[in-house]
Amino acid sequence: MNIKLKHITGSIIIMSMVFCQSFAQTISKPLPKDWQLLDYKMDSVYGTSVERAYLDLLRGKKSHPVIVAVIDSGIDTSQQDLQGRIWVNPGEIPNNGIDDDHNGYVDDIHGWNFLGGKNGTSLVRASSEAQREYYRLKKIYGNASDSMAMTNKKEYAYWLVLKDKAAKDSANNAMEINRLPYIITILTKIDSVLQKATHKDKVNFSDIDTLQTTDIATKQAKNVALQLYKEVPHEQSFNKIISEGKQELAEAETARDEQNEDPNASRRKIVGDNPFDINDRDYGNNNINYDTSDPASIHGTHVAGIIAAIRNNHIGMDGICDNVIIMPIKAVPDGDERDKDIALAIRYAVNNGAKIINMSFGKPYSPQKAWVDDAVKYAAAHDVLLVHAAGNSSADNDSIGDYPSPEYLDSTGMAPNFIEVGASSSGQDSGEFVASFSNYGKKDVDLFAPGEDIYSTVPHNSYESLSGTSMAAPMVSGIAALLLEYYPRLSAVQLHQILDQSVLYVGDSLVDKPGTDQKVKFSTLCRTGGIVNAYNALKLAATIRGKRKKERKKRRHRF
Repeated sequence: MNIKLKHITGSIIIMSMVFCQSFAQTISKPLPKDWQLLDYKMDSVYGTSVERAYLDLLRGKKSHPVIVAVIDSGIDTSQQDLQGRIWVNPGEIPNNGIDDDHNGYVDDIHGWNFLGGKNGTSLVRASSEAQREYYRLKKIYGNASDSMAMTNKKEYAYWLVLKDKAAKDSANNAMEINRLPYIITILTKIDSVLQKATHKDKVNFSDIDTLQTTDIATKQAKNVALQLYKEVPHEQSFNKIISEGKQELAEAETARDEQNEDPNASRRKIVGDNPFDINDRDYGNNNINYDTSDPASIHGTHVAGIIAAIRNNHIGMDGICDNVIIMPIKAVPDGDERDKDIALAIRYAVNNGAKIINMSFGKPYSPQKAWVDDAVKYAAAHDVLLVHAAGNSSADNDSIGDYPSPEYLDSTGMAPNFIEVGASSSGQDSGEFVASFSNYGKKDVDLFAPGEDIYSTVPHNSYESLSGTSMAAPMVSGIAALLLEYYPRLSAVQLHQILDQSVLYVGDSLVDKPGTDQKVKFSTLCRTGGIVNAYNALKLAATIRGKRKKERKKRRHRF
């Protein structure tokens, strides 16, 4: 996900109030669009050394196809850089209305949409899990007596937390609704000045950075714009930033309007299942494409491109893998995903041959975590690796809830097939290689991977730079798939171990603790103290005897 405008407006407000303030500018070397694939020693950026691996280790070697499931918001299957990379169900006859392969899903040619309705529609916007839980428990404890509160102390305490959060969220939302229009107005005026100065309808960072002017108003506009570009990807045009701000305002206004409504109403109307019953599984449809009405739905296409965009075709960008197939599974709306959908999506991926599952989503509450845990255990039993984004709140995952998580609810330990990924940056200018937004955790986050200013595929044969641990997770999924392409006998647990043991170790480096100016050793932010590295991982994989069991036959379980 991109950095939200509401998170950076403080600096813009200050700049606009002192509009004539100037500051020293440094013109830095442009960051290569493929920086995440480059090598630290060779290119001076904290990339994954993928290109070095292809050049030095993989040349002339035969690869084997690997299926990677992407549980996300849907994928633009017509994207030019993903052609031939989208999974086709070999057991299904297209559009005959029959479940030919008896897996429980009719005409699932390219995957399944767990947000779909029977009439082909799809749930686009969803509430947060906190809203859903608040609404559920308000019916019980909204007017609870002391005796009722004492009946279930744990649940009542949980209700009080949700009640407090709802009040704070409402207040914060009101503040943003009051503040964002002012920011958008200021930025729109600045954009108008810059358009006039550059003679362009769409102004980019490079236009602003190289703009020479003696006009005071233009200088002031340039200063504010450059200040803003310190916190957003340089590839975004200035009017795109404004457009995203308007979208944030619309989302805040929608959240305000929906705060007292039933958060399950849209689900019932469109999807029609009972989201509180894991056995109610006859729902969804086969439309796994992104939603054109939702700006956030470019997410899945961007994630898929990081892993699988066709290499060396001189179009757009290069993905990590040269022989990978993406299985699109749509289960993540604009809002919080449902535990039920994620549990069934994981099982779908496992049953249909995926070896790696990318999960670039998350939420702070998981009321049906046991269902997801059972699915994670099912994936472990079938040798499937799960890769999850750690989150973008500059928070310590060791002390907050972030789900799905590798710790089993039943206290039986940690999932051995589950990797939690934080986001790193290039470190090109300042040497600072930790993304300021990334969650972290000495115990719960395994490693970091490039997740800032990542250029990848988006719908309509376009490309954009996005930032987030959502971009870091597919870096790890892609490298895991690359290992399996060339060493197909490696088990899920072995993949996890290899990725852990082959990181570019930077644990002794002092970095800014995300969200603060406090300097800490990088080793305190994740378990391995390093950044995922394809070159090191492939060298290590070559020395290990694979333990993956041979599959007797393709799994075709109903549900």
